[in-house]
Amino acid sequence: MKPILTKTDYNTIKDLILNTPSHLITKEISLLAKEIELAKKVPDAKIEPQVIRINSFFEVQDVATGKLLNFQLTLPKFGNLAEKKLSVLSPLGVALIGFQEGMEIEWNLPAGLKKFKILKVQTEVPAN
Repeated sequence: MKPILTKTDYNTIKDLILNTPSHLITKEISLLAKEIELAKKVPDAKIEPQVIRINSFFEVQDVATGKLLNFQLTLPKFGNLAEKKLSVLSPLGVALIGFQEGMEIEWNLPAGLKKFKILKVQTEVPAN
């Protein structure tokens, strides 16, 4: 499965990676660099609303435990787990960007190999 990125997200992420000092390049950043190059790039207006992109709100389920996770995917400077804002450069952010509702994604996270099902993706702030 190849991720799908808007051209804006692709350029934003590429700039983030290129502007990260080499001593701060993590395994996740290296993996993200590979993922975005493999990704299908589409014009912003052509992306399906169910695809996780920067600023998307999403709900995923850990397939093994059933645990639900709800986050907004953000740029690193806005990442704040207490506010449920997940950086695109985090291990889970790297795993999910460009994939869409209904998909199951398997990714090596710091806690080991995990499988997540993407249950819901929204581009607007979800109603509480």
